[in-house]
Amino acid sequence: MGNSSKGINTWPEDDRPREKLLKKGANTLSRSELLAILLRTGVKGESAIDLARRIMDRFGSFRNMNQTDMRDWKAFKGLGPAKLAQIQAALEIGRRFREIETKDSKQKVSSAQDVVNIVMPQMRDLKTEIFKVIFLNSNNKIIEIADVASGTVNHAMPIVREIIHAALQKFAAAIICVHNHPSGNLSPSPEDIKFTQELKNAGKLLEIKMLDHIVIGDGSFYSFAEEGMI
Repeated sequence: MGNSSKGINTWPEDDRPREKLLKKGANTLSRSELLAILLRTGVKGESAIDLARRIMDRFGSFRNMNQTDMRDWKAFKGLGPAKLAQIQAALEIGRRFREIETKDSKQKVSSAQDVVNIVMPQMRDLKTEIFKVIFLNSNNKIIEIADVASGTVNHAMPIVREIIHAALQKFAAAIICVHNHPSGNLSPSPEDIKFTQELKNAGKLLEIKMLDHIVIGDGSFYSFAEEGMI
């Protein structure tokens, strides 16, 4: 009988994902091995590594896994809420990592593509619309990337006041707005256009420059600045 039918604890130590990670580094592990560490234990008749392989076979990638809802996991009998929560938490950590890394490094932004490279991993797969503001200093280096706490572009003025207030608090010299269109249609709506103009005008009064408003789709984007709309 091969190793695949046994629990991970019965494997030779060098083959166990956790021991392999500690000895050789996380980068040496396959996707299934990383997932098996999160799972910790398998389900009846199946080891953690076997379950992890089956999950990866089903979804193909961590990105695809991140787009699922609870119904997609029903095929994995015995995979309870605790394990599902661990998987979802790990995926969310991965999504947020690049944004936090960028904030900490005070990365300089010089184009819409620079912004897209930062936010696309977090925003491309979202099923609901979210709105982010990137606050920049006078050298166009990122001070902070923040979610707008209230409102949508359909209720522009409350958001405009909120953004300008936050920019003043952070001593930001410029801002870039980013929101996603879950439909994949990148064309700015009339509300998007109205909001962009109102925020630009409000910023001028307080010497806060609105550099761009970017609409994110799945792997593509629309830049107000590049399209001459700002």
